[in-house]
Amino acid sequence: MPKKKAAPASNFKNFTPYKAKKNEEYMNEAQREHFRQILLSWKAELMQEVDRTVTHMKDEAANFPDPADRATQEEEFSLELRTRDRERKLIKKIDSTINLIDADDYGFCEACGVEIGIQRLEARPTATQCIDCKTLDEIKEKQQLG
Repeated sequence: MPKKKAAPASNFKNFTPYKAKKNEEYMNEAQREHFRQILLSWKAELMQEVDRTVTHMKDEAANFPDPADRATQEEEFSLELRTRDRERKLIKKIDSTINLIDADDYGFCEACGVEIGIQRLEARPTATQCIDCKTLDEIKEKQQLG
């Protein structure tokens, strides 16, 4: 049975970085629209991956007489389904982030209230914490695990 290459992870990097104007208000309408478009584009890519997986699984589903071939196919499908499940959760996070934009509550740290920053949000559009609070959370998490 030929081994299928894993599909590349969806990528939201296909955008032009936002160029803030001097004395521009943080998270103004233009910035919110910039991030809305990034998120909508990313979501569309993820949805295309879901469609491709469904099509692939329908096309490739076969009842192989050889147990090893069947096991290989089942493992491949299992990996694809786990990836799609992670992407499904990410789509939910993208949707809730778009809701934050619509509610004019996007771009500020949920822990301390400071600006998260354009560059951090372009690197991770679903971020809900500034880098300092996120780093502190990760340190606390490591201490609890250790």
